[in-house]
Amino acid sequence: EFLVNVKETGKTLMVDYSDINNLRTTEIGSARFLHDGGWDSTKRYFLVAANNSNKIAVIDAKEDKLAALVEVGKIPHPGRGANFVHPKYGPVWATGHLGDENISLIATDPKGHKQYAFKEVAQLKGQGGGSLFLKSHPKSTNLYVDTPLNPDAKISQSVVVFNIKDLDKG
Repeated sequence: EFLVNVKETGKTLMVDYSDINNLRTTEIGSARFLHDGGWDSTKRYFLVAANNSNKIAVIDAKEDKLAALVEVGKIPHPGRGANFVHPKYGPVWATGHLGDENISLIATDPKGHKQYAFKEVAQLKGQGGGSLFLKSHPKSTNLYVDTPLNPDAKISQSVVVFNIKDLDKG
């Protein structure tokens, strides 16, 4: 199945191509200005930035439906986003923003952490100016966030590294 975001319309199409001559398409409404996004750690949920709407649409790819619309900071820009396990909220997906320094953490475990699922559970403070991409790795305890929009050349060419086990440290 393909997942297709139709940017300005605010619609996601789930395209079942198992029979290439008889494509089945399911249309899912979300929020306008869909941009980029990535999968949660289970690969069931696709989180996509509706950047000019300041929302993250959570698409349930198993059920072919919108699981949630999450309000976040100004102009979210996740690239693919970053997945890691938060000490309190369990599995989360992170996105940076073009319009502010914050990194939004969205909980993604509706079974094990139902009370937090598909909510912005925390914000981390970046280096300012906005971020384009952030990364993590399942075997790493770090979250890496760029800051290319910072007006200070030294900062704009750097990456901030957060210790996932102690995010309050900054």
